[in-house]
Amino acid sequence: MSEDQSSRIWIMRGWFVVLGLATLFIHLLPLSAMSRPWATPDLMLGFAFAWSVRKPVYVPVILLGLMLLLSDLLLQRPPGLWAFLGLLCCENLQSRAKRLRASNFATEWATVIAMLVGATILYRIILAILLVEQPNLGSQLIQTITTILYYPVIVFATHVLMGVRKGVPGDMDARGGRI
Repeated sequence: MSEDQSSRIWIMRGWFVVLGLATLFIHLLPLSAMSRPWATPDLMLGFAFAWSVRKPVYVPVILLGLMLLLSDLLLQRPPGLWAFLGLLCCENLQSRAKRLRASNFATEWATVIAMLVGATILYRIILAILLVEQPNLGSQLIQTITTILYYPVIVFATHVLMGVRKGVPGDMDARGGRI
Protein backbone atom coordinates (compact mmCIF):
# COMPACT_ATOMS: atom_id res chain seq x y z
CA MET A 1 0.00 0.00 0.00
CA SER A 2 1.43 3.37 -0.87
CA GLU A 3 2.31 5.87 1.82
CA ASP A 4 -0.24 8.37 0.49
CA GLN A 5 -3.11 5.90 0.73
CA SER A 6 -2.04 4.75 4.17
CA SER A 7 -1.92 8.30 5.50
CA ARG A 8 -5.25 9.11 3.83
CA ILE A 9 -6.85 6.13 5.60
CA TRP A 10 -5.58 7.28 9.01
CA ILE A 11 -6.60 10.88 8.36
CA MET A 12 -10.12 9.78 7.44
CA ARG A 13 -10.32 7.57 10.52
CA GLY A 14 -9.37 10.61 12.58
CA TRP A 15 -12.05 12.63 10.81
CA PHE A 16 -14.60 9.95 11.65
CA VAL A 17 -13.72 10.26 15.33
CA VAL A 18 -13.94 14.07 15.15
CA LEU A 19 -17.26 13.83 13.32
CA GLY A 20 -18.63 11.38 15.88
CA LEU A 21 -17.52 13.53 18.81
CA ALA A 22 -19.01 16.62 17.17
CA THR A 23 -22.39 14.92 16.67
CA LEU A 24 -22.37 13.79 20.29
CA PHE A 25 -21.41 17.28 21.46
CA ILE A 26 -24.21 18.88 19.47
CA HIS A 27 -26.67 16.26 20.70
CA LEU A 28 -25.73 16.92 24.33
CA LEU A 29 -25.83 20.73 24.10
CA PRO A 30 -28.66 22.25 26.13
CA LEU A 31 -30.12 24.34 23.30
CA SER A 32 -33.25 25.25 25.25
CA ALA A 33 -34.53 25.06 28.80
CA MET A 34 -37.49 22.93 27.73
CA SER A 35 -37.23 19.38 26.48
CA ARG A 36 -37.61 18.80 22.77
CA PRO A 37 -40.95 17.37 21.66
CA TRP A 38 -39.24 15.42 18.86
CA ALA A 39 -36.40 12.97 18.72
CA THR A 40 -33.28 13.93 16.84
CA PRO A 41 -31.80 11.55 14.28
CA ASP A 42 -28.99 9.22 15.26
CA LEU A 43 -26.33 11.00 13.22
CA MET A 44 -23.50 8.86 14.58
CA LEU A 45 -25.14 5.70 13.25
CA GLY A 46 -26.06 7.44 10.00
CA PHE A 47 -22.45 8.44 9.37
CA ALA A 48 -21.26 4.97 10.40
CA PHE A 49 -23.65 3.40 7.87
CA ALA A 50 -22.65 5.79 5.09
CA TRP A 51 -18.93 5.29 5.65
CA SER A 52 -19.35 1.51 5.99
CA VAL A 53 -21.02 1.35 2.59
CA ARG A 54 -18.74 3.83 0.84
CA LYS A 55 -15.27 3.19 2.29
CA PRO A 56 -15.25 0.32 4.79
CA VAL A 57 -11.50 0.71 5.28
CA TYR A 58 -12.12 4.10 6.95
CA VAL A 59 -14.21 2.60 9.75
CA PRO A 60 -12.60 -0.52 11.22
CA VAL A 61 -14.55 -2.59 13.72
CA ILE A 62 -12.58 -1.37 16.75
CA LEU A 63 -13.14 2.30 15.89
CA LEU A 64 -16.84 1.74 15.22
CA GLY A 65 -17.28 -0.22 18.42
CA LEU A 66 -15.58 2.41 20.55
CA MET A 67 -17.47 5.33 19.01
CA LEU A 68 -20.84 3.60 19.25
CA LEU A 69 -20.14 2.52 22.84
CA LEU A 70 -19.16 6.09 23.74
CA SER A 71 -22.44 7.20 22.17
CA ASP A 72 -24.34 4.70 24.35
CA LEU A 73 -22.60 5.88 27.49
CA LEU A 74 -23.03 9.61 26.85
CA LEU A 75 -26.65 9.34 25.69
CA GLN A 76 -27.53 7.15 28.70
CA ARG A 77 -28.71 4.12 26.76
CA PRO A 78 -28.12 0.60 28.07
CA PRO A 79 -24.36 0.32 27.57
CA GLY A 80 -23.33 -1.77 24.63
CA LEU A 81 -26.68 -2.93 23.27
CA TRP A 82 -27.28 -0.25 20.63
CA ALA A 83 -23.54 -0.19 19.94
CA PHE A 84 -23.55 -3.95 19.34
CA LEU A 85 -26.58 -3.78 17.04
CA GLY A 86 -25.10 -0.81 15.16
CA LEU A 87 -21.81 -2.65 14.83
CA LEU A 88 -23.56 -5.73 13.45
CA CYS A 89 -25.38 -3.56 10.91
CA CYS A 90 -22.17 -1.77 9.89
CA GLU A 91 -20.32 -5.06 9.48
CA ASN A 92 -23.19 -6.40 7.38
CA LEU A 93 -23.08 -3.25 5.24
CA GLN A 94 -19.31 -3.57 4.88
CA SER A 95 -19.70 -7.14 3.65
CA ARG A 96 -22.25 -5.90 1.10
CA ALA A 97 -20.15 -2.90 0.04
CA LYS A 98 -18.96 -4.49 -3.20
CA ARG A 99 -22.52 -5.31 -4.28
CA LEU A 100 -23.83 -1.92 -3.18
CA ARG A 101 -21.00 -0.21 -5.08
CA ALA A 102 -22.50 -1.40 -8.36
CA SER A 103 -26.06 -0.45 -7.42
CA ASN A 104 -27.81 2.90 -7.32
CA PHE A 105 -28.52 5.06 -4.29
CA ALA A 106 -32.09 3.80 -3.90
CA THR A 107 -30.82 0.26 -3.33
CA GLU A 108 -28.26 1.49 -0.82
CA TRP A 109 -30.90 3.54 0.99
CA ALA A 110 -33.33 0.60 1.08
CA THR A 111 -30.59 -1.60 2.54
CA VAL A 112 -29.79 0.99 5.20
CA ILE A 113 -33.50 1.37 6.01
CA ALA A 114 -33.83 -2.40 6.45
CA MET A 115 -30.77 -2.47 8.73
CA LEU A 116 -31.97 0.46 10.84
CA VAL A 117 -35.54 -0.80 11.21
CA GLY A 118 -34.29 -4.30 12.01
CA ALA A 119 -31.87 -2.96 14.63
CA THR A 120 -34.61 -0.83 16.21
CA ILE A 121 -37.03 -3.76 16.43
CA LEU A 122 -34.35 -6.08 17.81
CA TYR A 123 -33.32 -3.41 20.34
CA ARG A 124 -36.86 -3.18 21.68
CA ILE A 125 -37.26 -6.98 21.77
CA ILE A 126 -34.01 -7.46 23.70
CA LEU A 127 -34.93 -4.72 26.18
CA ALA A 128 -38.35 -6.32 26.67
CA ILE A 129 -36.84 -9.77 27.24
CA LEU A 130 -34.39 -8.38 29.78
CA LEU A 131 -37.16 -6.35 31.47
CA VAL A 132 -35.24 -3.13 31.03
CA GLU A 133 -37.15 0.14 30.87
CA GLN A 134 -37.63 1.00 27.21
CA PRO A 135 -37.59 4.41 25.60
CA ASN A 136 -40.92 5.83 24.50
CA LEU A 137 -42.08 3.99 21.37
CA GLY A 138 -43.21 7.17 19.64
CA SER A 139 -39.91 8.89 20.32
CA GLN A 140 -37.93 5.92 19.08
CA LEU A 141 -40.05 5.67 15.91
CA ILE A 142 -39.53 9.36 15.23
CA GLN A 143 -35.78 8.96 15.74
CA THR A 144 -35.69 6.02 13.33
CA ILE A 145 -37.75 7.90 10.72
CA THR A 146 -35.67 11.06 11.01
CA THR A 147 -32.46 9.04 10.74
CA ILE A 148 -33.85 7.42 7.58
CA LEU A 149 -34.83 10.83 6.16
CA TYR A 150 -31.46 12.37 7.06
CA TYR A 151 -29.48 9.56 5.43
CA PRO A 152 -29.43 11.20 1.95
CA VAL A 153 -28.19 14.43 3.56
CA ILE A 154 -25.51 12.48 5.42
CA VAL A 155 -24.43 10.75 2.21
CA PHE A 156 -24.36 14.08 0.36
CA ALA A 157 -22.21 15.68 3.07
CA THR A 158 -19.99 12.62 3.19
CA HIS A 159 -19.57 12.57 -0.58
CA VAL A 160 -19.22 16.27 -1.36
CA LEU A 161 -17.66 17.79 1.75
CA MET A 162 -15.49 14.93 2.97
CA GLY A 163 -14.68 13.07 -0.23
CA VAL A 164 -15.82 9.67 1.04
CA ARG A 165 -16.98 8.09 -2.19
CA LYS A 166 -17.91 4.55 -3.10
CA GLY A 167 -14.90 2.41 -3.88
CA VAL A 168 -14.02 1.72 -7.48
CA PRO A 169 -12.22 -1.30 -8.90
CA GLY A 170 -8.51 -0.85 -8.28
CA ASP A 171 -8.87 0.78 -4.86
CA MET A 172 -6.96 -0.74 -1.98
CA ASP A 173 -8.54 -2.42 1.02
CA ALA A 174 -7.19 -2.36 4.58
CA ARG A 175 -4.62 -5.11 3.89
CA GLY A 176 -3.29 -3.49 0.74
CA GLY A 177 -5.13 -5.77 -1.64
CA ARG A 178 -7.08 -4.55 -4.62
CA ILE A 179 -10.86 -4.31 -4.39
